[in-house]
Amino acid sequence: MPYSTVKYASARYKIFKFFVYVLMIFVIVVCLYPYLNVLAMSLNDSYNTLLGGITIYPRVFTLTTFKVMLSDNTLLQSAFITVSRVVAGTLLGVAVQFMSGYVLSKKFFGKAAITTMLLIPSYFSAGLIPTYMLYRSLHLFNNFLVYFLPSLFIFYNVMLIKVYIQSSISNSLDEATRIDGGGDWTIMTKIYLPLCKPVLAMVILFTAVGHWNDWTTTLYFVTKSYLFPLAYKLLQTIKQNQALSQAIEDAIKSGHSTAIRQTTTTQSMICAQIIITTLPIILVYPFLQKYFVNGLMLGAVKE
Repeated sequence: MPYSTVKYASARYKIFKFFVYVLMIFVIVVCLYPYLNVLAMSLNDSYNTLLGGITIYPRVFTLTTFKVMLSDNTLLQSAFITVSRVVAGTLLGVAVQFMSGYVLSKKFFGKAAITTMLLIPSYFSAGLIPTYMLYRSLHLFNNFLVYFLPSLFIFYNVMLIKVYIQSSISNSLDEATRIDGGGDWTIMTKIYLPLCKPVLAMVILFTAVGHWNDWTTTLYFVTKSYLFPLAYKLLQTIKQNQALSQAIEDAIKSGHSTAIRQTTTTQSMICAQIIITTLPIILVYPFLQKYFVNGLMLGAVKE
């Protein structure tokens, strides 16, 4: 290749890299600014926050809002419920999905029919009312098991594990272990489980984040306050803030603005609760990120 062509190609590549860097910096700013803004408002004085103008740093730094939030026993109970749900749901769910993916990666009679039967419910569901009636008949209403028992089997995750096993793990390992006297349980736990670390890390991340952020299950199937998770507590706080704002607006319109005084600023409380709710996932995500891309790509391509 002539020198001028190489130089021209190199110049084009530098221009391309420049625009890629600019685009990535823009995406980072767009994604990071809202979170830093919420963090700044949660660390700012509650009444000073009402004045507005908070960007990415607190104007009057204080930890009072976090102290008030953490002194709430109901919030600590919700945190315990959330952590318990994430741990139990993730461990049991990944175990069930890994064993299912391992089985479906093998050849056996009726495999196509079983796969089809498992695939159909992934696209069609009975709806909320039949689901509610089913959970109630199974005594899952106001039961901690409702948070993870119905979601132990997720067909999408099972297929990711299945395809990963078929595309990334040689059958010769299976045959060699059987020659040495190992059975299916030994092969699955001693051979396949360690080799499936990338895809399992991705499934763990999907499952844990799903459990941590879910609040609809509580909305539909739980009425006992001691079973409320953090995500649902955040929803309640937002609803209370909306109701308080509407009450103040109605009082002002009716000419009785002094009748209602906002003694606490729910805006700062909401921001603090958002930080408490999202921070654990943000801290855990970087440790699983290195497995995330490998698991997704290797599990999605079969040569």
